[in-house]
Amino acid sequence: MTVVRGLEKSDEAAWQRLWADYLSFYNTELSQQVTDNLFERLLTGEPHFGFVAERDGEIIGFVHALPHATTWSENGYLYLEDLFVDPSVRGSGAGRKLIEAVYAEADKRGHNRVYWHTDTGNETARALYDKLATLSDFVQYRRS
Repeated sequence: MTVVRGLEKSDEAAWQRLWADYLSFYNTELSQQVTDNLFERLLTGEPHFGFVAERDGEIIGFVHALPHATTWSENGYLYLEDLFVDPSVRGSGAGRKLIEAVYAEADKRGHNRVYWHTDTGNETARALYDKLATLSDFVQYRRS
């Protein structure tokens, strides 16, 4: 059975392994300093927070989210920034439970919206997302 709970200091080694796999999935490299700073911010809950999915004592996934103010709501939004489940256990319901944990946290904090982005070719994840959220028509632009 998969349990979702807040990230703890003792999760660092397992989280680091999954984080490296997540970055690899997106063909991205970050310095160890960026990774270490992120983990510390996730532990303090400022500004990010994180949950992990655990099965039989093993961390199998994580989610990170960032609350923020918005001009369109008095209560702010919650950006689900990172979500990853070990490929060996995908389809087990862990991803759904992690998203639902973020939804519950958003409700607890009074945020009006939870949103996230994914790569258009991430079909496995998008099959789950289509069941839990509505696809937006918005297009993202970035400064290079």
